[in-house]
Amino acid sequence: MTSTHRRRAKLAITATIAAAAVAIPALAYAGSNASDRTGELRKQVIGGKARNVILLIGDGMGDSEITIARNYQVGANGRLAMDTLPMTGEYTTYAVQKDNPRLPDYVTDSAASGTGWATGHKTYNGAISVLPNGKPVTTILELAKRAGYRTGDVTTAELQDATPAVLASHVVSRDCKGPQSMAACAVNAKENGGAGSIAEQMVALAPDVMLGGGKQYFDQTVQAGRYRGLSVLQQAQVNDYQIATDAAGLAKIRSIRPGKPLLGTFAKNNMDLEWAGPKPTSTGTASSRCTVNTARAASQPHLSDMASKAISLLDKASAGSRKGFFLQIEGASIDKQDHAANPCGQIGETVEFDKAVRAALNYQRSHPDTLVVVTADHGHTSQIVETGSTTKGYTATLRTQDGADMTVSYATADITGSQQHTGTEVRIAAKGPQAANVLGVTNQTDLFATMGRALRLT
Repeated sequence: MTSTHRRRAKLAITATIAAAAVAIPALAYAGSNASDRTGELRKQVIGGKARNVILLIGDGMGDSEITIARNYQVGANGRLAMDTLPMTGEYTTYAVQKDNPRLPDYVTDSAASGTGWATGHKTYNGAISVLPNGKPVTTILELAKRAGYRTGDVTTAELQDATPAVLASHVVSRDCKGPQSMAACAVNAKENGGAGSIAEQMVALAPDVMLGGGKQYFDQTVQAGRYRGLSVLQQAQVNDYQIATDAAGLAKIRSIRPGKPLLGTFAKNNMDLEWAGPKPTSTGTASSRCTVNTARAASQPHLSDMASKAISLLDKASAGSRKGFFLQIEGASIDKQDHAANPCGQIGETVEFDKAVRAALNYQRSHPDTLVVVTADHGHTSQIVETGSTTKGYTATLRTQDGADMTVSYATADITGSQQHTGTEVRIAAKGPQAANVLGVTNQTDLFATMGRALRLT
């Protein structure tokens, strides 16, 4: 690069940082003077290597979902923990068409989007870390594990669900969660010489920490190979996994070490919701507040508890090593409750996810060589509409922290169906080494390169 090119590159970076500073509002009421944060943001541009990477995924958490949760929980002028990361951009989320991968599929699902950041490759909706031709592609977690980093995978969904699965398995359909659920993945079945179901592959790879739901698939019986006749959970036990099935059991785990990974399965399927509230109708609802979900099993840990535990265990296990850990944490049911047109369920999951973000940022504060990335896999349906109005869909009105009413609309499916994902770009924010690479508008696959560069894997 010539000296002229270097000067131009430096000017471009400075301009981008200055633009980012303008885009970040001061925490004050409208009409007050916003501070100039250009210098502060310049200090946040840190290159080089990260010892740890913590990736937090709010499933289906588009800008609208973040705004709904912010308005409700802290008010329109408040800020969530995820709003405080210094480097914020957007990334595109499209998948590709299976039969013609040269063409985009503009609305992605969680499998294709997760494959994007996990492997750096675009694929078709439903694919778990395989290319459109079915060929497996190495994931960021697999690379980190091979390089000597500790690894973790945490979710409020089934551990075999798309977002956690993309890190530790390779199947042609996201539905192939257990050895007795392989109808769509004959090529991957162990009895046909494949690597097995998502559950089998995850246990075989053995990330140091796996926490979430999905016990029913770990209870399925292995159909072929060395562990034939055992359940996947028994396969894990034979291989010296530490097993936790409730919050109390998780709290008792003090350490992980090579050959003694942790598998925590806290629900048969997805884990229970944090909040409950009114169901939208075609004519709207009276203004109300959300409530704690009293049906939630007390034995289940919260996402923030699982996040804090995973961070603590991985930090302890990597102490004294130059190589730290890679950890993914997913707030899964933001998406699932958006599908269900359940505003309080959706908001409660976003608020709990934000607590996990806060735990990661607290760790980063004392471990500045940690890259923290907060993003989503795709956008979703929910929209804030004029207060008290009705739409062609279904609306509910909630009383926010501001003491004002906010009306939320769901209008991409009938109330008895499943609301749709959208093809919008979504937020990506970061702090720590390599964080500046999320600025501007990037592609979802670029995140793989950013994390790989930070850990010196790519």
